[in-house]
Parts: sequence; C-alpha cells; structure tokens
Amino acid sequence: MNVHPVKTVCQIHVRKNEGKNNTRKRSRSIFYHYYEAEINVKRLYVGAIISLGLLNVFLLIGLISLGVFCEFCLFNFHESKTCPAGWMMFNSSCYFLSTSSGSWNKAREDCRNRGGDLVVINDDDEQNFLSAIINEETWIGLNDIETEGSWKWVDDTPLTKHWAKKQPDNGGGDPHWGEEDCAHINTEKLWNDLKCSDSMQWICEKDPV
Repeated sequence: MNVHPVKTVCQIHVRKNEGKNNTRKRSRSIFYHYYEAEINVKRLYVGAIISLGLLNVFLLIGLISLGVFCEFCLFNFHESKTCPAGWMMFNSSCYFLSTSSGSWNKAREDCRNRGGDLVVINDDDEQNFLSAIINEETWIGLNDIETEGSWKWVDDTPLTKHWAKKQPDNGGGDPHWGEEDCAHINTEKLWNDLKCSDSMQWICEKDPV
C-alpha cells in the first residue's frame, strides 16, 4: 500500500505565500520595464527637440554669415570699380561734364564716343547731385524726337519729373522758338525743352570699370 505524505497546514500556507510573492515579482518586473521604456521614449523625444533646436540655430547662423559675406563681396565689388580720369563717381555711375558746347545731337555723339551716353536721371538723389555740379544750361538725355509729347530717356525709359513750371511747352506754339524736342537743365536746376540745335554744354554718364 502506497502511503502519500500528508501536507501540513503550514506547508500549504507557505506555498501559497510563495505563489503570491512570485506574482508580485512578475508584476513589479513588468511595471519596471514599462516605466523604463517610457523614460527612454521621453529621452528620445527631448533629444529630438534639442537636436532640431540646435539645427535651427546653426541654420540661422549660417544664413547670417552668408548675408554678411555677400554684403562684403558686393561692397568690395563696388569699391573696386573706378571712373576714368576727368569723370566723377556718384552712386555707382560715372559722370563727365563737358567743357565745350554744341547741339543735343553733338552732345550725345560725344558721350557715345566716350563709352557712355547723355545722362539719364533716375531719382531725386541723382537730380540733386547734378544740380550741385552744374552752373549753366546743360543737355541731358531726355527728348521727344520720336513722338511729340512722349518724353523718353536715351535708354527708352519714360519719366517726366523735375520739369520747370509750365514745361515742356514745345515753344508755346511760337514759331520763333520752333520745335523743342530736347531737354536740358536750366539755370534754375529744372528741366526745360529747347530746340535740339541750340548750343550748350552737356553731361555724360556711364558705368565704372
């Protein structure tokens, strides 16, 4: 006859407690791994944000450096260009004021022979500059030879500004004055239309080299 060992109440109670302890250990292990994984995800997230922030900072520094470099190159580019002897530089253009007089056509021919053309006045600063260096009537590169009343610069730029009062008037209809198709700066430093055959000094303009 086989006799099975009889378990005591104490042994049964101990084994029950061991089972509970093992369950608690497994629960703690699962919770620990979950907590550790969550921390790692948060670290990765924070690291990604910091990396993106640093990338933006470096990108901004690069753009600023590039802008400064380009401005420096542009400054050197303008500084390295000069005007020939007898010419004056203003705002990246060279100007030549003639010492002789002639018609508007003669003036333009002379300017072209010098590698430029009669001056084209683009803004108030240029007008003020010319007013400061001109002391007598001077031809400029503005005319309506092609179409009466349609004033254009020699580079075909349309602009009507700085005209003297009631000008241009094409001679006011008086046959004595004839057709006034060419513009000059008068003694009041304003624009006026005159016959292209009139004689006066002129001012040329060209790019520096």
